[in-house]
Amino acid sequence: MMELLQGLALVLVVEGVLWALFPGAMRRAAQTAAASRDGALRFGGLVFAMVGVAAVWLLRG
Repeated sequence: MMELLQGLALVLVVEGVLWALFPGAMRRAAQTAAASRDGALRFGGLVFAMVGVAAVWLLRG
């Protein structure tokens, strides 16, 4: 459970740094995501989730 919380905290750190360093680009990315079709967002989310699971599986051995 602690690893999950640490992972979520790391996501917050990365997103916070991106918003702090590139607010204009992040705003455009959010607008693009808001204008995208639900299916495209679902597919992208599924791909990223699968890549994340594979990365954790490979790193944890």
